[in-house]
Amino acid sequence: TVAARRVERALAAGGLVDVFDPDPGDELKALFGHENLTHHARVPVAADFDGCFIAYGASEEPERDQLLAEAGRAAGALVNVADVRRYCDFITPSVVERDPITIAISTGGSAPVIARNLRARIEAMLPDGYGRLADFVARFRQRIADTVDDARGRRRFWENMIEGRAGDLFLAGRPDDARAQIEADLEVAGKAAPVTGEVWLVGAGPGDPDLLTFKALRLMQHADVVLYDRLVGPGILELARRDARRINVGKSPGNHAMTQDEITALLIRLAREGNRVLRLKGGDPFIFGRGGEELEDVARAGIPVQVVPGITAAAGCGACAGIPLTHRDHAQSVVFVTAHGAGGVLGHDWTRLARPGQTVVIYMGLGSLPQITRAALEQGVRPDLPVAVIDNGSRLNQTVLTATLETIEAMAEAANLKGPALIVMGDVVTMRDKLGYTGIAEEHPALGIGAGTGL
Repeated sequence: TVAARRVERALAAGGLVDVFDPDPGDELKALFGHENLTHHARVPVAADFDGCFIAYGASEEPERDQLLAEAGRAAGALVNVADVRRYCDFITPSVVERDPITIAISTGGSAPVIARNLRARIEAMLPDGYGRLADFVARFRQRIADTVDDARGRRRFWENMIEGRAGDLFLAGRPDDARAQIEADLEVAGKAAPVTGEVWLVGAGPGDPDLLTFKALRLMQHADVVLYDRLVGPGILELARRDARRINVGKSPGNHAMTQDEITALLIRLAREGNRVLRLKGGDPFIFGRGGEELEDVARAGIPVQVVPGITAAAGCGACAGIPLTHRDHAQSVVFVTAHGAGGVLGHDWTRLARPGQTVVIYMGLGSLPQITRAALEQGVRPDLPVAVIDNGSRLNQTVLTATLETIEAMAEAANLKGPALIVMGDVVTMRDKLGYTGIAEEHPALGIGAGTGL
């Protein structure tokens, strides 16, 4: 019960607790043997609040809780009545305990159920032995400070100790082996050369933070510096380590914060300074993200580098718009193209690309849509070819336009889309309307299909 949990927390904090309850439940009765608890088999009166610091109400009887709140406040006590905000002078968070670790979760009283759900999730993911691990590694704090000179090196040693073999051994019930591992690691650290940096080329996916990979998230939380693009979705950057340095290197048509050569030079310089540098790119680094060029230059400079793939915009935006890129009846192949090359708008062979049975996905094509449609029509592509423009795909402000090759330009201009946007050509576009697919829907979040579509 709420009352039993509140009493347990107060006793654990060393408080002297008076419980007023004419008919206590079994959970509450189980606590009555505690030396700091006094049970009164009645409701409280005003005099009972003299000297009271905190008064909790959890009777679930409105009149009784109101009297408690009024009497407690009159006596100068801080009052908290469960689930009645007007009678709460403070908020009690949901707490996860792994002594000496304490995690408190609060929604400011607006949605206690959410706080409890979060607590349950954290409880499930946090090993029981994590508190004991904290006590164990604390014994090495001074040794680590004496052995590893620089702050960056110490932080990495701590991270490797807790997340690496030593931490695993301790949590597996092998503290002696964990101690030996830490001693060996300290011996190596005392002789090690200065910390060397590395570069991580990481795909952030199409925009929705939920589409980020686990590995991308893990590296984001370990990076010293994050270089990010303008295509990285809102909310994703906030998942990076709080004290990481963030540098905007985003490029948009006619507006480059940095040139590509400057970005690569910065990656190399920061890594040579000993930083773990995360290059965060929208979509996938190797699909029109210039990740190949950055990989080549960083590797040539002799710097360790790894690549983490992301969900590319074609796959992510297509799924969130209800447009399958391949379909047994409509498309047996799919091709990705970019509208822009080093010299500007590219002159693609649209007749070959938009042939029957093939889907064409065009990256970075919103600004060139008039040239694209004009060239395709002039080359003989059928005017009624289904075309979709997916603006801000996978995000909450996603907009999807469906039309034909002949009409999509006017529709996109009228919609005043700002991008980032993806263009899809092919008969698979018709699947969106056939399914009644509305994208990111509340009715059925897993599918984005509303009720009443006949499915």
